[in-house]
Amino acid sequence: MATHQASPTRLAAFVREHWLVENRLRWVRDVTFGEDLSQVRTGNAPQVMASLRNLAIAILRLTGVTNIAAGTRHHARRPERPLEAIMKFACWPTTLPRRVP
Repeated sequence: MATHQASPTRLAAFVREHWLVENRLRWVRDVTFGEDLSQVRTGNAPQVMASLRNLAIAILRLTGVTNIAAGTRHHARRPERPLEAIMKFACWPTTLPRRVP
């Protein structure tokens, strides 16, 4: 953005938008999933765990969950629920073709 386009109103809108995204993802990752308390610190494990947390949040949001903590508890009660949610959005068929010998 050029300096002549940077009005206070426009800058305030950018800041609000930034914090909306920040609060929506980072706060959920920290508070709901306890990311700051994680003791995973070596190798690629921190990035892998962050990706898994982001995936869980994305799947919950895609299924219409607005409260991530409640959605996590709901899915934790029955192990098949997360897989059912993933299969809802899968790009592959739910039944595999039969192999012909």
